[in-house]
Amino acid sequence: MTFQVVLNTVIAIMWAVLWNSYTGVDFLLGYIVGIFILFVLRRFLHFDFYMRRVFAAFKLIALFIKELIMSNIDVVKVLLSPKFDIEPGIIEVPTQLKSDWELTLLASLISLTPGTLSMDFAEDKKSIFVHSIHVPDKEQMIREIHDTFEKAIMEVTH
Repeated sequence: MTFQVVLNTVIAIMWAVLWNSYTGVDFLLGYIVGIFILFVLRRFLHFDFYMRRVFAAFKLIALFIKELIMSNIDVVKVLLSPKFDIEPGIIEVPTQLKSDWELTLLASLISLTPGTLSMDFAEDKKSIFVHSIHVPDKEQMIREIHDTFEKAIMEVTH
């Protein structure tokens, strides 16, 4: 991936030099042309196109913002309800993430979402313990974490 970013930057610089115009707009236009060239070359050189990961990272950020807003609404509903009938709980969420960076990102995203807190990792680093303010169905919460954050992190890193 690093090679592709460097190559794309070189293409953008060459574009600006060939046009004899050294503005930011010309560099950006050259960068876009470089993206197109790398996209076409990926079929012949058999490499994974790096912009896929960039789009996946933006998708992860958008997912986190959506989950942040939805969980804030859920916490406000719990706090403003006339009956304070919550079911707090600690659940063990198994994960397919391997690296420390991926696990730390998952734990951070869970902890930054209101109403949940990452507490600890299992010794073998194959699961994470999460405390939640309201857990009516543990299996559903595990599925939600797998289908949202874990899946998005895997798209970015794999």
